[in-house]
Amino acid sequence: MINQNDNSQTSIIERATDYKPPRTLRSWFIGRPLSTADAPHQTIGKVVGLAVFASDALSSTAYATQEILGVIAAAGSIAYGYLFPISLAIIALLAIVTVSYEQTIHAYPGGGGAYIVARDNLGELPAQTAGAALLTDYILTVSVSISAGVAQIVSAYPDLFPYRVWIAVVAVFFIMLINLRGVKESGTAFAIPTYFFVVMMVFTVGFGIFRYLSGSLGIVVDPPHFEAHNVISVITPFILLHAFANGTTALTGVEAISNGITAFKEPRSKNAGVTLIWMSLILGSLFLGLSFLTGETHAVFSEEETVISQLARTIYGGRGILYLMLISGTTVILIMAANTAFADFPRLGALHAGDGFLPRQLTYRGSRLVYSRGIVSLAVIASILIIIFQASVTRLIPLYAIGVFLSFTLSQAGMACRWWKIGHLEEGVEIVEPGSTLKYENGWQYRMVINGFGAVCTAIVMVVFAATKFREGAWVVLILTPVLVTIFFSIHHHYKRLAKKLSLDNFGVIPPRTIRHRVIMPVSGVHQGTLAALRYARMLSDDVTAVHVSVEPADAEKVRQKWETWGEGVRMVMLDSPYRLFLEPLLGYIADIARQRQSGETITIVVPEFVAESRLTETLHTNTADLLRSQLKRQHGVVIINVPYHVHDEGGEQ
Repeated sequence: MINQNDNSQTSIIERATDYKPPRTLRSWFIGRPLSTADAPHQTIGKVVGLAVFASDALSSTAYATQEILGVIAAAGSIAYGYLFPISLAIIALLAIVTVSYEQTIHAYPGGGGAYIVARDNLGELPAQTAGAALLTDYILTVSVSISAGVAQIVSAYPDLFPYRVWIAVVAVFFIMLINLRGVKESGTAFAIPTYFFVVMMVFTVGFGIFRYLSGSLGIVVDPPHFEAHNVISVITPFILLHAFANGTTALTGVEAISNGITAFKEPRSKNAGVTLIWMSLILGSLFLGLSFLTGETHAVFSEEETVISQLARTIYGGRGILYLMLISGTTVILIMAANTAFADFPRLGALHAGDGFLPRQLTYRGSRLVYSRGIVSLAVIASILIIIFQASVTRLIPLYAIGVFLSFTLSQAGMACRWWKIGHLEEGVEIVEPGSTLKYENGWQYRMVINGFGAVCTAIVMVVFAATKFREGAWVVLILTPVLVTIFFSIHHHYKRLAKKLSLDNFGVIPPRTIRHRVIMPVSGVHQGTLAALRYARMLSDDVTAVHVSVEPADAEKVRQKWETWGEGVRMVMLDSPYRLFLEPLLGYIADIARQRQSGETITIVVPEFVAESRLTETLHTNTADLLRSQLKRQHGVVIINVPYHVHDEGGEQ
């Protein structure tokens, strides 16, 4: 039996390394490698945090009003009377969600948002559902925001319309490259464009309202052509709900700050909470202003020219410098909105992977202390979606907001449960959960009501969105989310089974020692590399068998003669291969030996491996070792050892 408390025989030596990664072409693109000790210096403040985590929410002001208009525009001029009231209802929902997530930020300072809240308070299934919804949402955030940004470019330069898909894909990989450089650098790079957009949008809305009050605003001149497929004579409650659901895309990205709290400087919760309030105030003001001006100028819904473009040329009286500045700023912020997803998707993926619901590789932090594999995965998947949907915002939007509001609902329901648990604790008692610590707080009833009311509101919006957008593509998300959850649990069960089999908890008996060691050495030809491998094989065991697959009789005879001279008396088995196959006869022979082996016997395959001088010359040789390893690694009791041999040029270093 093993005494786990007896450490007298254990020797642990800690040793530091002076190795530093060299400068490469990769480091030129994404920056010099950072050490783990640099992590605290890679955090960001409120100003940069707004650029990193709020760009998604702020950018939605560029298309949310347009999406409302797309539903009610078929009713003609009466539609403009409904635009502003619908926007007010959306702002009320924004206020509810903001207050709820502000509480989440302070309750869960470690970040994770809806996923962590649902995990700690509702259980694994709701948590994985929230995670699947959020991960899907982040992928769609990249696809929608980049496509919307390209739509702004196309509005200003219509000749680029045929190239919009490839422009969008290039933009995705550009954002990916910047994010691989790290959160701090990407945030600094995006801060100036974000604030440029905010200033230009505030100025445009302010100037537009000034012109409206002075009576000089007018309506859109030469609006793009709009032809309704079905003319609406009466705006029904269903149409209003449909328009409301479309407009709630303005709320996408509100949850991003709660997911990325760990990126903020200390005090994290305070800085993240203030940034959330800033974001919501800017978002709400701009969205209301744009909706009001859209109704007053009678801007129309169009895929060819955006509402922002129509408003800008109406407010500024043409396509002058101020128009181009606004379109440029809007284009940049829409493309940068993808940065929010690139900041949050890898973090959330790492949380899932750390809990064993996604591949463990996603927990790996790259040379710049970011989850680089998650960043690359997001870029690839989003690009595929852009290509499939031809960079159309209208075609992508129906897939978008269901996941957002599902995560909103689960997060707020989880917070309501958390306040309920807190309210039933005795004062002085603390309960430590994986994501936070529970202790009694006064006013828990008030907070529970806020979160509970928010959960009901967002659940209603989710149902409305699913019903109104079902035939337009929302059914895809309704199917995809359960599929993703099933995949998550399949991965989790695999990791649990593996951990159980490898566990040392009840491991009390040392496995029996190997009684016999049998070595098999494949030989394609007899040369110095073969003899080096033979010497190593004989160090392992006295029972060594060389095996040659006889493909050409003449070559086999040469091998036989050389082996008799250089084989040191080791037996050789010549396997006849009439169909000139090499791998199959060898594998068959090893399988026969494996079936006949005794208990406690290990079979070791020693393979001479030629190591090429370069990758180019490596292509000129068959790597038998890799071929054998790929075929034999699943067999029990078989070990494969490569014995490399190097051939240097004359005069080279030996």
